[in-house]
Amino acid sequence: MTNLGNPLDGYQSPVSGYQILVRLRIQNRPGNLGRVTMTIGEMGADITSIDIVEARTDYIVRDVRMFCVDEANARAIVAKLDALPDLAVLYASDRTFELHQSGKISVENRVHIRNNIELSYVNWPGAERVSEYIRDEPDAVWALTVKSNSVAIVTDGTAVLGLGDVGPEAAMPVMEGKSMLFRTFGDIDAWPICLNTTDTDEIVEVVKGIAPGFGAILLEDISAPRCFEIENRLKALLNIPVFHDDQHGTAVVALAALINGLKIVEKRPEDLKVVLVGVGAAGLACARIMLNFGIKHIIGFDRFGAIYAGRAEGMSPELDWFAERTNLEGFQGSIAEAMVGADLFMGLSRPRLITPEQVETMAPNAMVFALANPEPEIMPNLIQGKARIIATGRSDFPNQLNNVLCFPGLFRGTFDARATTISEEMKIAAARAIAETIPDELLNEDYILPSVFNPDVATRVAGAVAAEAAISGKPRPPVKPVSIFG
Repeated sequence: MTNLGNPLDGYQSPVSGYQILVRLRIQNRPGNLGRVTMTIGEMGADITSIDIVEARTDYIVRDVRMFCVDEANARAIVAKLDALPDLAVLYASDRTFELHQSGKISVENRVHIRNNIELSYVNWPGAERVSEYIRDEPDAVWALTVKSNSVAIVTDGTAVLGLGDVGPEAAMPVMEGKSMLFRTFGDIDAWPICLNTTDTDEIVEVVKGIAPGFGAILLEDISAPRCFEIENRLKALLNIPVFHDDQHGTAVVALAALINGLKIVEKRPEDLKVVLVGVGAAGLACARIMLNFGIKHIIGFDRFGAIYAGRAEGMSPELDWFAERTNLEGFQGSIAEAMVGADLFMGLSRPRLITPEQVETMAPNAMVFALANPEPEIMPNLIQGKARIIATGRSDFPNQLNNVLCFPGLFRGTFDARATTISEEMKIAAARAIAETIPDELLNEDYILPSVFNPDVATRVAGAVAAEAAISGKPRPPVKPVSIFG
């Protein structure tokens, strides 16, 4: 029975090399394995390994791993193998689904339980004594529990990546991945909290209720405009950092890219003309951080067109805020008209939104940040030589804007400084630290952002954020080691 098992029919990963595993039961006759390898080669795939799972006198079960061109190629190969004589496909799955079997994260103990004495220390009656101590000295929770290094990743599954509203269960794989990134890059414990409600009041109350067990809250993949109200209310209610990564993580990394891009094109923030398309959660955060960085001339567009003070259609409190601070000349034309003479196009919208001809009308040494995923507003290969610097959200093109450059180090620095909030200044400090990871002499048009695997990124971001948090992050007093003997 063939079971490739991918529900995303027709979706092709932007990452080249589609790896699958196929388990085959092959009759034990000369030439059968050769037919398998020949068929795979003829179909354009590369075999990476062949392992024996079970050997009997009449048949052998083998696991064959291979790189295919894409999902369609993989399905065709599986069907071709299943049709060969003396062979049956028992199982087929791609590498991504294999890695997700039974989930991607687990809880590990930091201390051992090897005998009754250790059991009594970590559970009853030892834990009872610690609970009594925290009851009488509430701040001791930061020293005596995991709270000081833990993040709740909260979602309702309404705006997951490029998928949209998939619900809380389908959001779990993405939230598990986020937890892994916290641990890998920030040495932080994070737990997925997937809520079966889209009611703003309920989400706020649930997060308020679970907050005592966490040192910070990361809001993730909650659709606009509810995400704005949820974040603002929680920031007012809680004395721990609350951060909506879809907004601010994107904005921090975009600013880091812009900081290095400006070094290459030799322009100043205050001289830029920016066209921002997609003024949703991420777009508004990008606008805010650019304004705080000193950029003065931004023209924003949403599905109703240019945003300007006094526009009636499709406005909201967030867009009113945006309209008061941008497009000061009251431009009301099209995207194409706005792009004439623009220094930066920043897209957080949808595929195939702009054309090469429109990019050609931009100012000399123009920058295009086409960040829609999985397909950007314009493919980079169409504007090579027309824009000086091109960035996307994809990993198969240079200059990928990936939020993992930001949030692990940002939260690490926040925890290290015991900040109770994440200020705008802390976000700019994080952006500068990301940008400065690349020495100026190594900067070039295809290298304005460091690799997510550069070990210096999270360390630099954490240090810069902690230093700024001491000023603007409203830090709580340092935690002292608990001594019950005074």
